[in-house]
Amino acid sequence: MSREQRAQVDAMLRQPRPEGPGTVEEIRAGFKALMAQMIVPDGIRTAQTTLGNRPALRVEPDNGPRAGTILYLHGGGWVYGSPESALSLTGHLVAKTGFGAYSLDYRLAPEHPFPAAIEDTLSAYRALLDSGQSPSTIVFAGESAGGGLTVTTCLAARDAGLPLPAALVTFSPGLDATRTGESMDTKEGIDPIFTRESVAHTGAMYLAGQNPRQPLLSPAVLADLTGFPPMLVQVGTNEILLDDSTRLAARARAAGVDVILDITADVPHVFQSFAGVLDEADEALDRASFFLSQRIRAGGAAHTSTGQLA
Repeated sequence: MSREQRAQVDAMLRQPRPEGPGTVEEIRAGFKALMAQMIVPDGIRTAQTTLGNRPALRVEPDNGPRAGTILYLHGGGWVYGSPESALSLTGHLVAKTGFGAYSLDYRLAPEHPFPAAIEDTLSAYRALLDSGQSPSTIVFAGESAGGGLTVTTCLAARDAGLPLPAALVTFSPGLDATRTGESMDTKEGIDPIFTRESVAHTGAMYLAGQNPRQPLLSPAVLADLTGFPPMLVQVGTNEILLDDSTRLAARARAAGVDVILDITADVPHVFQSFAGVLDEADEALDRASFFLSQRIRAGGAAHTSTGQLA
């Protein structure tokens, strides 16, 4: 673990940005440019497809996937981001586990506010089940807003009476639209990416006037997690969203759910994106991949088609 590496990443993320909250177009362009700098691993192949009537990126090992499917949900405050922006994360999980992944291009706010994203992710999960895949061979993974969607999609699936996936992996999840975590204030300034003002700006686009005190918007403080599959929650200490993860893990434990809360010191939001640059990122992805490999039981048929899944 390198203090110099952490300082380098922190300095990169603190580079001067335009003043003010920015337009949706500016936010999306800036995030796309940032994530284009991340390292995508060798040994994977990608293809455009559809899943649950939404575009998706199919990501597989070059030599074909083994039994198991990752439904990956990208981050971006429910307003920006894409399967391509998350490809460094999806690609590393695929390369390290050997599983194939579908990275979903769910609808974004403000054009499509809550609950559009959850409708899309639930539809994608239904499509995997309808294609004949066993839930014991499916896992949800995602970062930031997508990490939050792994939890809320699981809530929606349980409420719809669907069998739940084998596991959830969340990287720095956004889980509290009420913004009541202490870290929202104690980590202000320490977090090189977010401020309370910035998350409120994009959060308002997703909420579109809805009351944030709903389990599907604030699961860290309101959701009943009874019956959830095993969860791995990874987060860094330099995040205003740190308490979203710590409180979710506490709720999971209270509900009798197997949960691993994996906190890494002195790293920023979704530090796993810096795989190949930051030792802690590679190590965290190794732990996440090992967890997923443990949780997907043998015997399920891998879906290897790159065509359409309706």
